[in-house]
Amino acid sequence: MSVEYINPPGGCPAQGLYSHVGRAEGGTLLFVAGQLAVAADGSVAGEGDFETQFHQVFSNLRDVLKGMDLTLNDVVKFTTFMVHSQDIATFMKLRAEFFPQWFKGPLFPPNTLLVVNRLVKESFLFEVEAIVRGH
Repeated sequence: MSVEYINPPGGCPAQGLYSHVGRAEGGTLLFVAGQLAVAADGSVAGEGDFETQFHQVFSNLRDVLKGMDLTLNDVVKFTTFMVHSQDIATFMKLRAEFFPQWFKGPLFPPNTLLVVNRLVKESFLFEVEAIVRGH
């Protein structure tokens, strides 16, 4: 059972740290709800601070996956929601810095990035949901 990332021949170059296709072999697909910058006490972590929220969101996602005996390397696809297009450059910088540490690489999961009007609370700047290969 594994997850494989593919950039098929004939496709345009990926515009960041993602692949065009994620293939899950074996297992069951799990659909992980969007993770937000919620601190352990239930408060919003990093109000107004995209970088802090980025780290909290991925920490929360890793915790959810760990609870299912999974890791980020089991992610088949991400969907990313942001409320400010001005944060895209910071998002790309943080992915370039941390994805090589968090994933076995050299390719990374497909990702769809959407800029939306708001998330469930005004103070959330960033949300990530995932499709994951379970056991």
